[in-house]
Amino acid sequence: MALYKFGPNDVFYNRVKTHPQSEFLVFNGDIYYNNKTAVSGAFTSSIGGKQGHINLFEMNVDRLSGSTVAGAPKIIYPFITKTGALSAFKTTTTASFSNNFSYGDIISSSYPMTSSLYRTHYIENASRKHITALKNSLNRYAPLSAHYVFSSSLDDTEGGWNKGTQALGMIEVPSIFYGSSIRRGSVKLQYYVTGTLIAEATDKNRNGELIQVSGSTYAMSQGSGSVAGVVLYNEGVVLLTGSWKLEDNTRDFTGDPSNLKNAAWQYFGATMPGDGVGASTTMSKAVSKISFEGTNHVPTVTLMAHARKSELNHSNNPTYLKYRTNVRDIPASGTYGFSEQSELSIKNVVSSAYDFPTASFEKVTYISKIGIYDEHQNLIGVAGVSTPVKKTENRNYTFKLKIDF
Repeated sequence: MALYKFGPNDVFYNRVKTHPQSEFLVFNGDIYYNNKTAVSGAFTSSIGGKQGHINLFEMNVDRLSGSTVAGAPKIIYPFITKTGALSAFKTTTTASFSNNFSYGDIISSSYPMTSSLYRTHYIENASRKHITALKNSLNRYAPLSAHYVFSSSLDDTEGGWNKGTQALGMIEVPSIFYGSSIRRGSVKLQYYVTGTLIAEATDKNRNGELIQVSGSTYAMSQGSGSVAGVVLYNEGVVLLTGSWKLEDNTRDFTGDPSNLKNAAWQYFGATMPGDGVGASTTMSKAVSKISFEGTNHVPTVTLMAHARKSELNHSNNPTYLKYRTNVRDIPASGTYGFSEQSELSIKNVVSSAYDFPTASFEKVTYISKIGIYDEHQNLIGVAGVSTPVKKTENRNYTFKLKIDF
């Protein structure tokens, strides 16, 4: 096997910047991610994910919970052995780690690990430790817009605001959907009723302000150009404070049928799974849609593998040699050794227009795979070509290999 060392001009390190798109549609208790509908069938319980969610590791697809093989669970699950390193899962409390497990015990968790949007609505003066925890982050964004400030008296329409006491909605976006940060200028919130767009807000100024830019005549008369909320790009959080009416009809945005409300931006995303509102008759015609782009940095390594002239024209493949018809040409092995005919003919695969004589002899190999090894000659990767490349003694080749991490 031929081994070549990559030279200083053969290895290139880069970083690719990508912008993955995400779109979530919330309708009467259900959430849909990138227009993917619910999977139907007799064995949907074994798919290993939820509608509107991403399955982090795609584990346990088509594996039924509770099934076993030779007495052991068939379901794949993560585990940690309790050692002096004190490693544990985040879901394991300190008390449980200390009292329920001895050193050497197995601490297990479960798959699938799924993720989706999460919404919380806070009524006026309600306790809100999650909002308070964002105070420093909000104030850090203040140079972009005054609307990030935790409390202010700048609003000339409502006499100021205090995110620690005012009614607002919070939508949390897990980083698996956007990578490093949400891309500025890509956030769009749309509110539909019976299929008609009645209000739309975007961060068109790329400064985090979600400004109502279009909608029905009624909605635009109430809040055209007004700031409905702010986006924390790095944290993946959308805070919606807009309280003006978007439609005249009232709906169950709070989970209390006796306390119907007019549609407003602070209620955007209501009935999202887990927010405590749930499906209802009044919400069966209302749809919330949020879309955005992420910013994801992918480290890449580009490698140049060279097959130079007069090199790599021998092969250990048995087809490289002529077909053996003589018994003496067959390798022999025994208890004390291995012997092979010292003079074996290489097959001439150069095509000729005549049966006899054959074309002039030329060493020909076909390159189908390239192995990548570390400094200890451990195989760490294999690159394959779609069609084997013919390598003659007078041909130079350079294969460009790209690895994404």
